[in-house]
Amino acid sequence: MAKMRVSYEYSEAEDKSIRLGLFLIVCGILSLFILGFCWLSPTLQSMQSKPANCTVVSVLRPEEMFECVFTCGSDCKGTSLYPCLQIFVNNSESNSVALLHFDEQQLVLNPKCSYVPPCERDNQKNKDNVLWWEDYWTKEVSSQSFTCFFNQQRRPDDVLWRRSHDASVLLHCVLWPMVSLLVGTLIVLLTVCARSLAVRAEAIQKRKCSYEPAGNSEQGKTPPNTNTASFRTLPMFAVPVRRRDREQEH
Repeated sequence: MAKMRVSYEYSEAEDKSIRLGLFLIVCGILSLFILGFCWLSPTLQSMQSKPANCTVVSVLRPEEMFECVFTCGSDCKGTSLYPCLQIFVNNSESNSVALLHFDEQQLVLNPKCSYVPPCERDNQKNKDNVLWWEDYWTKEVSSQSFTCFFNQQRRPDDVLWRRSHDASVLLHCVLWPMVSLLVGTLIVLLTVCARSLAVRAEAIQKRKCSYEPAGNSEQGKTPPNTNTASFRTLPMFAVPVRRRDREQEH
């Protein structure tokens, strides 16, 4: 019996769906590495800071001025000056005096100051912004206790007022690349499974079609009757002759 040949080529729609699935898989893997490098590592470091209770010890404004870079257009950049604001607090974790910073970004931007204002072209605007926060911490907060974040291993002499990253950033860094990876994998698997089922159904259909003509040809042939034998036809009015009379004639 001849061997059945079934086409395993994918249709245009199946080829597009497989390409889409592979594209989503590649995007999921790349985004996992990119987001993990850019956001996941800083988030994990930020979450290592333990919450503590802090109270303001002193608010200082040294005479030293710092530069910042402002932008006034696509090709317009410049530098301006702002005063330094230092807020020293006592945290309950180490029971020692530390310099307060608004978040991790400002800590990296200027480790000597507690607050870095948005850089304006006018130096007076920068100074007014710093003076507003000085009044806030001096008059409104004063000696009240508030929550701060402290990391004994990384920076024992600094505390943070706010975290730049929290658990939601960690969730998004892992969730969306994994969703893209799973959806792409499901698309590829479903397309391949659908094609394999279609190939099997086609093979079964061809096998059935090849059996039907053979069965019809066998049904058209009449099998030979082995019980039929040659009979001698007798005339209608033949008289039977006894065996003894036949012997006398011979």
